[in-house]
Amino acid sequence: MNITRSLSNWRKFRQTVTELDRMSDRELSDLGIGRQDIRRVARHAVNGR
Repeated sequence: MNITRSLSNWRKFRQTVTELDRMSDRELSDLGIGRQDIRRVARHAVNGR
């Protein structure tokens, strides 16, 4: 079960990073996210921290 959860979390992380990477700098700025913050935001989406 732990492997399944880890795989699910990794997929959610990758999907979030991909979606945010596709956004323009302007769109990210409107959300209060800098391009350098994408991975942190994606980790937060997975971990809830």
